[in-house]
Amino acid sequence: MKLTEKKRENIIEAAIAEFREQGFLGANTTRIAKRAGVSSRTLYNHFESKEELFDAITDIMLARNCAMAPVDYDPDRPLADQLTVALERYVTVITDREAIGVNRMIISEFLRDLDRSRAFLAEAAAHDYPVTKLIADAMEAGALRKADPAFAASQLLALVKNFFFWPEFLMGEKTETEGIMKDCVAMFLSHYSATSEHPPA
Repeated sequence: MKLTEKKRENIIEAAIAEFREQGFLGANTTRIAKRAGVSSRTLYNHFESKEELFDAITDIMLARNCAMAPVDYDPDRPLADQLTVALERYVTVITDREAIGVNRMIISEFLRDLDRSRAFLAEAAAHDYPVTKLIADAMEAGALRKADPAFAASQLLALVKNFFFWPEFLMGEKTETEGIMKDCVAMFLSHYSATSEHPPA
């Protein structure tokens, strides 16, 4: 890793710690530079403002969610098993200790600044998450009825996050996973199975 890249990484890590402790409004770029072991001038060479630093952190969070190992659709394997594996990988990523901390920091700022929240949600909607691709491929193969794969993925992920993300995010409690993930997948498949009589989403 080049020295400039290492300094940028150190600045981002320091900013995450500062934002978590002080909140966005209370965060101070001088303290961030000190935490990162760089001068204020070096910090501003990488990031022109505190807002730009915050945006870089949210971009990293989105990138991590999209970088999870994909599960390629396999017509010879039960779709329920494939979805379960993909969702387990997703949960592992979003409930990582560091990821939970970053999410708490980011969401607290979104509650304060609705414009920033709207911009983030628009950016998130443009990302093609691996779970979405698996669902899209299953729909194309006829294993699921045709619908908007992004919308279907959002429904499934919201269901999963209700049990696996929010309890840990809000209370620091891990959910007993046995049976819950399979139930989530079963509910999803009952709605989106190729023989379902539900109207398209």
